[in-house]
Amino acid sequence: MTALQFELDAVLDTLAGQGWIVIPQALPAEWVANLREACLKVWDEGRFHEAATGRADGQARRAEIRSDSVLWLDQVDELPAVQAYHAAMDEIMQAVNRGLYLGLAELESHFAVYPEGAFYKKHLDRFQDDDARTLTTVFYLNENWPADAGGQIRLYLDQACEAFIDVEPEAGTLVLFLADRFWHEVLPAKRQRLSVTGWYRRQGGSLPW
Repeated sequence: MTALQFELDAVLDTLAGQGWIVIPQALPAEWVANLREACLKVWDEGRFHEAATGRADGQARRAEIRSDSVLWLDQVDELPAVQAYHAAMDEIMQAVNRGLYLGLAELESHFAVYPEGAFYKKHLDRFQDDDARTLTTVFYLNENWPADAGGQIRLYLDQACEAFIDVEPEAGTLVLFLADRFWHEVLPAKRQRLSVTGWYRRQGGSLPW
């Protein structure tokens, strides 16, 4: 039985038409709470590392570009909450492949914690020398996020980066968008901000580490 709290066909239609979608309350509240608890547990254990930009030999910490910390989910895939999340995201991947023929093969994802004041400047998610990242996924874990707390993802809707939408990082909201088309940034957060960020990848690309 699916845990997805939305109609997959409607999501596929929207992705096919505009390349992005915001889905509130995408998973059951209990699942979201379990995932938030798991994220905070491993954060308190000190298992995160400061996020870097670039890949392979070009990977480096650039605090002027991003100031969050991350933990790849494959390092904590023994946690039931992570396993449940992966199962739900796999269901989405299979539906996207059936409906949109994107050839997605796997999901790479990590917990992301933005401490107070943290941000991520405007960027694209696809590497210049690796086009495997195809569909970006952002799932929020922040319960009762205040409207004045910042931390929104700003998704630019045109190549000139003039039109945009800001998405509140409210628990249960899932954002999907094509990785090579949409510039985006995370606005400075005024309180700790939690998410699971990932990328559905096509076959043939190498992992970024």
